[in-house]
Amino acid sequence: MALCATLLISSGQVLAQDAATYSIRNLTVDTALKAAQVALKTCRDNGWQVAVAVVDRSGAVQVLLRDRYAGAHTPRTASGKAWTAVSFRSNTGALVDLTQPGKAQSGLRNRKRPLIPILS
Repeated sequence: MALCATLLISSGQVLAQDAATYSIRNLTVDTALKAAQVALKTCRDNGWQVAVAVVDRSGAVQVLLRDRYAGAHTPRTASGKAWTAVSFRSNTGALVDLTQPGKAQSGLRNRKRPLIPILS
């Protein structure tokens, strides 16, 4: 240990320690709202009545929009899908094959997500 420290000091190298804090960037509410509005318009243009959720990095809902005739289940479905995408850092479409019945990850389809408050 002393030899290692001596070599680092004598060669002029300094070991970087892990930072005690870190910074992250999140969307502003205005930007999240604009993204949700564009998604809702795209769905309307395709003839779909949906709910759209935008979540932050922790999965907490920033914006939730439900179109007039979208089903009562769509807000929870939209926020759950957004939470899944952020928690797996993946498009949910990429998880379809991995979570089919009989596959090792199939249990993910029935996993209950933790209670995350919808922020206003």
